[in-house]
Amino acid sequence: MKIIRLETFLTHAGLRNYLFLRLTTDTGLTGIGEASLEWQERAVECLLKDWVEERILGVDPFDLESTIGGLIRDQYQGGPTILTAISGVEIAMWDLIGKACGQPVFKLLGGRARERLPAYANGWYGGAVTPADYAAKAQQVVALGYSAMKFDPFGTAWKEMSQEAMQAVEAVVAAVRTAVGDKVELMIEVHGRLSVECAIEMGRRLAPYRPAWYEEPVTPWNLDLLKEVKQRLPLPIAAGERLYQLEEFAQLAAMRACDIVQLDLAHCGGLSVGKKIAALMQPQDLRLAPHCSIGPVALCAAIHFGWSTPHVLVQENFGDFDVAWRRDFVHGDNPCRQGEYLLPTKPGLGLELNEAAFAAHPPQSNPFPSLWDDRWLKEFTKRDNAAAG
Repeated sequence: MKIIRLETFLTHAGLRNYLFLRLTTDTGLTGIGEASLEWQERAVECLLKDWVEERILGVDPFDLESTIGGLIRDQYQGGPTILTAISGVEIAMWDLIGKACGQPVFKLLGGRARERLPAYANGWYGGAVTPADYAAKAQQVVALGYSAMKFDPFGTAWKEMSQEAMQAVEAVVAAVRTAVGDKVELMIEVHGRLSVECAIEMGRRLAPYRPAWYEEPVTPWNLDLLKEVKQRLPLPIAAGERLYQLEEFAQLAAMRACDIVQLDLAHCGGLSVGKKIAALMQPQDLRLAPHCSIGPVALCAAIHFGWSTPHVLVQENFGDFDVAWRRDFVHGDNPCRQGEYLLPTKPGLGLELNEAAFAAHPPQSNPFPSLWDDRWLKEFTKRDNAAAG
């Protein structure tokens, strides 16, 4: 079996464009992947066509280790754009392997390693401005069956915050905690906004509300600063979604610079690299909570990873709070029920692409807003998201 074709499909989904891909073999088997990357989908698509394609055509998809290892080695410069292109192809190769074997991908990654895979909600707070707004929307999340949710209450904060701004953030978190009660986990997202001292002061203010984690409180690329915040706060620190190379994760593990590692399988090399990252974290007693803020194929790959990886704590889910047409992009997607993921049963990833939906939603220019200017407020936190679930 050899790969003879690589196709890409770029489409629009509200705050993002999604980039899907499909590999076809000489036996007629197809495998799908996702290579979505905020602001950079066309650049990723260009790399897939101009560099990755010639390295993939003629390859046996079972030769995954040498093929993906060679791509990661030979891309030379690193970074999210090329790693996302490689990750998308890697995921599609796993889909091909699973279909060829007649098995769900998770069974080929190690088999079922847990009894349940919990989800946490993200993207649910679109349209929230006041603490009461956040509280009301949080109650809607709980009504869907979720027992965990993540949100960024920091507006457009950057590096330093006034006492008034800190009080406003604390008021939002307090309102959500009161609304959902003590049994629901709250993950506080910071998007790497703050200086060390500001992150520590803010973290101490939020500690009484018992966050499950405090995510990217400082720049994610300086592990020394991340570790300093971790050492000075009495709450778990999460990070890793903006690390891309295996060596970066090895350093994160050696330093124990955070408590919860948020590798993103769609950007760090795919499922096989994800398993290597998991192996690095396990002896350091670091838990995993894979990041996935993009489309249904990337999420499906993360679900297979989660079912086969015992130290995954929880899996992020935007799916119930994405655009209403999200599930039109694929056939077979409906993975989450009452805040938990269903065990996949179909061969491969269990999805197929729906080209008609792509044509109905052509890509848009720069749909993803900056988190540090008014577009973030105008286009997300003052915009009601269309719930898909």
